[in-house]
Amino acid sequence: MSPAARTRALAAAAALGIAAAIAVARADKGAAEASRGPFVPGLGEIMSLQQARHAKLWMAGARRNWPLAAYELDELREGFEDASALHPVFESVPVAALVASLTPGPLDAVGKAIEAKDAAGFRKSFDGLTAACNACHRAATRGFIVITRPQGPAFGNQRFAPLR
Repeated sequence: MSPAARTRALAAAAALGIAAAIAVARADKGAAEASRGPFVPGLGEIMSLQQARHAKLWMAGARRNWPLAAYELDELREGFEDASALHPVFESVPVAALVASLTPGPLDAVGKAIEAKDAAGFRKSFDGLTAACNACHRAATRGFIVITRPQGPAFGNQRFAPLR
């Protein structure tokens, strides 16, 4: 075999070896991912999103952007459903039961204010929703997490005023 042919054969063998190593690594990664199952967000991640939705709901409603407020309210409802379904009990705290007992009334009141485009009703019902959040935190032994009306826009990259 000529030196050039030997070099080509070694290069081909090396390329084949690298390709085989990549295939094995990909198979191992796929097996590891399959054994872990699908990603399930933790309760803390869900609640952090809820806090963001709560803030966005306030920013939209305070500016009378009723379509955006309705959207954020729906997102809050979905987040509570996710928390209940994915973490019905968390560290002995009955999350699903707390959500079921504390959130429907306040969420419905906010929804009625949004539907009526009632700014005063929105403020009052939003404060009721906020109080329900804090009551839930206290019942869950997380009373140190205190939710309030946002003092300013937490999302500087979103317009909350209605489009004209």
